[in-house]
Amino acid sequence: MALISAKTILTSLCFFHITLAFFFLTNPGTVADQPIVQLLGESMGLPNSRSFETSSPALGFLAVILAFLGITDLVTLSLPDEICLIHYWGMQAPLRLTLTFLLSVYSFFFSASSPLFYTAEPHNTSTTPGGSASSSSNRFQHPSVHRAANNPGYAPSTWGGDALKNRVFFTFMFVETMSWFWVWVTLQEERRDLLTKRARRRSSSSGAVYQ
Repeated sequence: MALISAKTILTSLCFFHITLAFFFLTNPGTVADQPIVQLLGESMGLPNSRSFETSSPALGFLAVILAFLGITDLVTLSLPDEICLIHYWGMQAPLRLTLTFLLSVYSFFFSASSPLFYTAEPHNTSTTPGGSASSSSNRFQHPSVHRAANNPGYAPSTWGGDALKNRVFFTFMFVETMSWFWVWVTLQEERRDLLTKRARRRSSSSGAVYQ
């Protein structure tokens, strides 16, 4: 049995979404200034979008969506455990985990800080005593180095995807990925317990009928 139940984790996630909705609607700068946002943003070399400093119609719309998501998810937790945990969240958790993971990967690996687009300048190319090019190791330097060099191989997204390549979005998707992975693992453990209890109830009820 898990130390923290899946319902507890899901309830916390619901209130997390509702709390974010409140701050995005009233004071979005509070979210952008959070230490975890700055820490992850600096470590990944992602820019700090000024769009989150003041309220805007887009953030108001986002706040309503987050509040709607949090409230509706919270209501599902009142369903019976077999319906809620096995059928509904048993399908939702891996789906949300996959989507948030893919969005986290996109936010960093397709940004200007990504090492995927890094190409060393000719004057920076040197060889080590062993004969290997040291410029190849520059690909694994801090992402801010690539952004500072303007990453010649990087081209901005033409469909508006650059709006997803900032600290706030990456931090939100990263936290969501970790949370949904935790939910999914916990659900796997609780699912076995629920199915075992259901099998025992069925066997005991069938035995009582035959008696």
